[in-house]
Amino acid sequence: MLQKLSKYRFSRYFQIVFILWDMVLLNLAILISGMMKLDRMDYLFFKETQTIFLLANFIWLGLLLYKDSYRIIRVETIESILSRTIKKIIIHAAIVAIFVVSLDYDDISRFQLLYFYFFFFFFLMLSRVFSMKILKYVRYKGYNFRNVIIVGANNTGKRVLKILSKNLTYGYRFLGFFDQNQDKAMLNVLGGFDDIEGFITREQVDEMYVALHIDDIDVINKLILICEQHMVRIKFIPDFQLYTKSSRVEISFYENMPVLMSRPEPLESAFNRLVKKIFDVCFSFLVIVLIFPWLFPIIMILIKIESPGPVFFKQDRSGRDNKSFSCLKFRSMRINRASDNLQAQKGDSRITKFGAFMRKTSIDELPQFFNVFIGNMSVVGPRPHMLFHTQEYSELIHNYLVRQYAKPGITGWAQINGYRGETKKLIDMENRVEFDIWYIENWSLLLDLKIIVKTVLNIFQGEKNAY
Repeated sequence: MLQKLSKYRFSRYFQIVFILWDMVLLNLAILISGMMKLDRMDYLFFKETQTIFLLANFIWLGLLLYKDSYRIIRVETIESILSRTIKKIIIHAAIVAIFVVSLDYDDISRFQLLYFYFFFFFFLMLSRVFSMKILKYVRYKGYNFRNVIIVGANNTGKRVLKILSKNLTYGYRFLGFFDQNQDKAMLNVLGGFDDIEGFITREQVDEMYVALHIDDIDVINKLILICEQHMVRIKFIPDFQLYTKSSRVEISFYENMPVLMSRPEPLESAFNRLVKKIFDVCFSFLVIVLIFPWLFPIIMILIKIESPGPVFFKQDRSGRDNKSFSCLKFRSMRINRASDNLQAQKGDSRITKFGAFMRKTSIDELPQFFNVFIGNMSVVGPRPHMLFHTQEYSELIHNYLVRQYAKPGITGWAQINGYRGETKKLIDMENRVEFDIWYIENWSLLLDLKIIVKTVLNIFQGEKNAY
């Protein structure tokens, strides 16, 4: 059955099926929310209720059509799809809320709306994950594949092959390279540029990836003509390394002019910044209200018993845009003069016994939730470094200050990947910077949640660099 179905191009009808299915799920969520919350089902047929939920249908339809939200890219991760869906849900809820308030519909049950969004979110997530699992299963079985060739057996071409062949469930079958100047026996090169048209004529090729230098413009123009004559979709892999060393870039269009930016920054979007800010404020508020009232007196007493000095340790550290701020911690060391320029080391005599426990379990970082609440820090982000280290490492590592594009965090992507605590060698800081930059380029709310969960697990499992 899969073999027969794989012969059909269902992707041509995917848009309409995707939209219709979402409409079914939305109205199913409306019905279930009404059954659970409303005393009588005839409330669903009140003018106000019907108006709001009719608007809900049109708003979701508009959000789906906006920027092709129904698209599925074969190499796109499920996390990316879920993140895009969550954003749409938040926008949808905000618009509906505005209509409910502005139209003064007091008869609309706020709890029904809450139930509606809970079920709609659940159905959407289940639907997205299930559909991706089905596609991955079909492709894993060898169907729904696209046959591809790569023109250019250079470093760029190899990177393309590495991505396409990374996971069989992406659905790409690599047939071979075509290149004029490479060893055919070593790199699976099927021939030169003159052999491409004959190969396409003999074999079923769906896509061609061109990884040639711009100097080969005559060859590229010829390849475009060949692909158009044989109905092969052609895709170009520009070598951005000519312009930037960044592994990721972003292209914007100023009218019809493409403009290349050295790296994408999701948090430059006002909407993304708002989402992260709301999450930071809510999360830090809950920690301050639920944990501090009972934990703070215990920690305060233990710190005071073990060594004289203040309960809190305040230190100027580098924040967003390299502006300094006063970072809070529970004091874990005896009072010393080297605290502003010397990192804690393994077996450091300055650390108290209870301080060692706090550092091992990250309890000493808890006051930084006040920094998050007032806006100096974020729950997740690059760890804030001492001013002394920022100055030192910015001279040794060329892209060090890129990490200052984002607010510093209590935990971060580098920390859950093993780069926390003391940096004994320059390579340790270089790796930390690379992880921090990756986080800035790939931020999403789901990624933040993943980092928080991993941080909590690491606290209970223990970390060898936590001292």
